[in-house]
Amino acid sequence: MKKILVLLIAAALIFSLTACTGEEPTEKTGSVYWFNFKPEADAALQNVAKSYKNQTGVDVKVVTAASGGYNTALIAEMDKKNAPTLFVVGNMESLKTWGDYCYDLRGTSVFDKLNQDIILYNEDGSVASIGYCYECFGIIVNKDLLGKAGYSIEDIYNFETLSAVASDIHKRSGELGFDAFTSSGLDSSSSWRFSGHLANMPLYYEFNDRGVNFQVPSLTGDYLYAFKNIWDLYINNSSVTGASLATATADMATAEFTERKAVFYQNGSWEYHKLKEAGFTDDELQMIPIYTGVPGEENAGLCSGTENCWAVNKNASEEDIKATLDFMDWLVTSDEGTKVMTEEFGAIPYEGAPEDANLFIKNASEYVNGGKYSVSWDFNLTPGVEMWRMGLVDALTKYSAGLSDWSEVEKAFVTGWEQQYKIENQ
Repeated sequence: MKKILVLLIAAALIFSLTACTGEEPTEKTGSVYWFNFKPEADAALQNVAKSYKNQTGVDVKVVTAASGGYNTALIAEMDKKNAPTLFVVGNMESLKTWGDYCYDLRGTSVFDKLNQDIILYNEDGSVASIGYCYECFGIIVNKDLLGKAGYSIEDIYNFETLSAVASDIHKRSGELGFDAFTSSGLDSSSSWRFSGHLANMPLYYEFNDRGVNFQVPSLTGDYLYAFKNIWDLYINNSSVTGASLATATADMATAEFTERKAVFYQNGSWEYHKLKEAGFTDDELQMIPIYTGVPGEENAGLCSGTENCWAVNKNASEEDIKATLDFMDWLVTSDEGTKVMTEEFGAIPYEGAPEDANLFIKNASEYVNGGKYSVSWDFNLTPGVEMWRMGLVDALTKYSAGLSDWSEVEKAFVTGWEQQYKIENQ
């Protein structure tokens, strides 16, 4: 009876104090600690953190890692009592390190607003991280030269039509004064376009068939015929071919395109400003998908993705996780948040985001808005990426010079993947 009386008195005192002050007991609010990947965005993010605090009362701390030192610095930060609540997990290497720390973002408000398939999954199917900006790559077209050859963009909508146009331009290159494709150089400055970006095409279609969204120990190679289709088209319809490709550089390909010596140039949205500086107008350019001969590719869009992906620390308190998710949602929905995000990171893959000035990003959005599917960056799942790519480039170099047949490329692709997976996961 005494215990009950004490509890009643305590409750009365709390009620009395609340009534006197006129204040309700407040819920505990969380805070945000963003460990930022991009040094060049630090000043803007510090300002946005202050603005968000003024508007919501929620503390946002932004700490930026030194350029090139993010992973090492993140290890140290995660070991602290007040660890980051928001950090970057952008590729398979990072996912293997930090996947167990990632809060499952599936079903969150910010996840539901994604309009591009820029997602990294844990092996259990949980959403480990999501892109907060994106780039795209495909085949950049000089529409003026294409018109001079008697064609338009509308004439190209799959591999068959791309092949017909490119082959005709190459045959008439002497009279036209330009060729179909820029050089597909296999020098280290250029080869990443093919061992990474072009190799993404057979990976994407295989993984899509298999329902794969995580690194796998082996490949079927079912779509390597498509890789061969496009590679042969590139190297047989250019002014640089055969053994010369071994030493052809990225600068050579850029010069061929900017000097109006080729119609088609495989590259990405990051080239836009360089092409503008070279005197191109938006009316002269367009990026089209990399068509490879896969059935149904008429419905394909550009290859869109990034390694700039947000992850939320699942070991943070419930309040901090909620605060972090609310902050992320604000960044991709509010006028102020989206303005900062697009100015600092470029295009952001969220519904209602402002349009990016980059023409090629606009092209990517146009394909999506027209009902086309985006091709995801599945090369991010490559095991032992540097060694695997080296093997693939070596095989492509020998094949292009006529020193081996395509089976060696297939071996480098499939067997090389399996070998690197075993090494990485032993």
